Amino acid sequence: MGLSRSGSKGSQDDQPLVGNLIGEDHVNYVLMYNMLTGIRVGVSRCQAKVKRPLTEEDFTARHKFSFDIVGNELTPSAKYDFKFKDYAPWVFRTLREDHFQIDPADYLLSLTAKYILSELGSPGKSGSFFYFSRDYRFIIKTIRHAEHKFLLSILKQYYTHVQENPHTLLSRFYGLHRVKLPRGRKIHFVIMNNLFPPHKDIHETFDLKGSTVGREYPEEKAAKNPRAVLKDNNWINRGKKLEIGPEKRALLTEQLRRDSEFLERISVMDYSLLVGIHNLKRGNRDNVRRNTLKVFSPELPGSMRHSIKQVKHGSQSPEAVAMRRAMRSSDPKRLGTPSVGGQDDGSSFHLPEEDERRQQCLFYQDEGGLRATDESDLPMGGTIYYLGVIDILTPYTFVKKLEHYWKGMKDDIHKISPVPPTEYAERFFSFMKAIMRGGGGMERFKSE
Repeated sequence: MGLSRSGSKGSQDDQPLVGNLIGEDHVNYVLMYNMLTGIRVGVSRCQAKVKRPLTEEDFTARHKFSFDIVGNELTPSAKYDFKFKDYAPWVFRTLREDHFQIDPADYLLSLTAKYILSELGSPGKSGSFFYFSRDYRFIIKTIRHAEHKFLLSILKQYYTHVQENPHTLLSRFYGLHRVKLPRGRKIHFVIMNNLFPPHKDIHETFDLKGSTVGREYPEEKAAKNPRAVLKDNNWINRGKKLEIGPEKRALLTEQLRRDSEFLERISVMDYSLLVGIHNLKRGNRDNVRRNTLKVFSPELPGSMRHSIKQVKHGSQSPEAVAMRRAMRSSDPKRLGTPSVGGQDDGSSFHLPEEDERRQQCLFYQDEGGLRATDESDLPMGGTIYYLGVIDILTPYTFVKKLEHYWKGMKDDIHKISPVPPTEYAERFFSFMKAIMRGGGGMERFKSE
């Protein structure tokens, strides 16, 4: 997968950092650059203020920023002109710092230093795409406008649930933003946790809903694709179990009960339990992560860098000066790139070998996940599970009701994926209990 380093194109000494370099000619280059610039400025402005208790208004707050990165306010560049909107910044700051224990400086550095762009799409069918932060801890995921509106509408309930359930398995949302590109296109996106660890290869991945109709990834394809996202029938047909002892089983069951009841209350469906399995005997020798990632390393065009330097600060507002300074520091090349000539100067990108910061959550306590245990609650085998409930922003709308009746005409109406929220939550919870050792009851989920 050889490509040139960002420092010197075409040199024989150039080596890829991780996978393929995505440069200025990449289709999403401008979008990615705008995202990271907006994040840095928006988050920095909120962080600069003295911490205070949340108010009702914080849940509906919107902060707008206008950027022209050429550096001339009178004649902005059409290509790189964009607007950025930061939603409920104080709420997400409080979630990050008080409930998810994310260090503010760490968060900004991780997100705006250097991107890794996944070659893989989202496990779902939403058509969204996502980027990893440089250390693989955070995900920037584009979402549909309807999902964006829904998250805002349930934000207070979500905040309360996280407050009352510090070990929730639900997706952890760290920020909600929007970029408006020059021709009016609006891209909404969230920043969330990467469920899988930065320091462990995932050897098997399952997306489990508790539905069995159409929920199977072809096994012949799976044999050739180690990154395939397998589904409910694959789990059942392979005879898989979550091998955890009584203590972890009880804790996991209780948290899944609370989370599914919350999702039922906000009337959503179509969510999944994402299960990643790391085999300790195989370890990281297959380089699964490194072989499926691409680096995004943009470089400011020379003309743009020149115009930024030439702008007379006296003709600008202090806010504009501050924004340009933040944008310059957002240039990923400036925050750690390999030296030219193939030598590593110590700042090049490496996937970490450990991640102690995930361990505040009960279900991430064993090397960022949940280690298999026997019936005496002692470690067993060579397996670590990485678990989380994903895709929680799909309300049961009129369209989903139509889908429910349409699919129900051909298949068992209780086994199809789109069912009303109460039935979905009950089926989801029952299935998740059944996948655990000693959970029993898997027979009723098997396809006829």
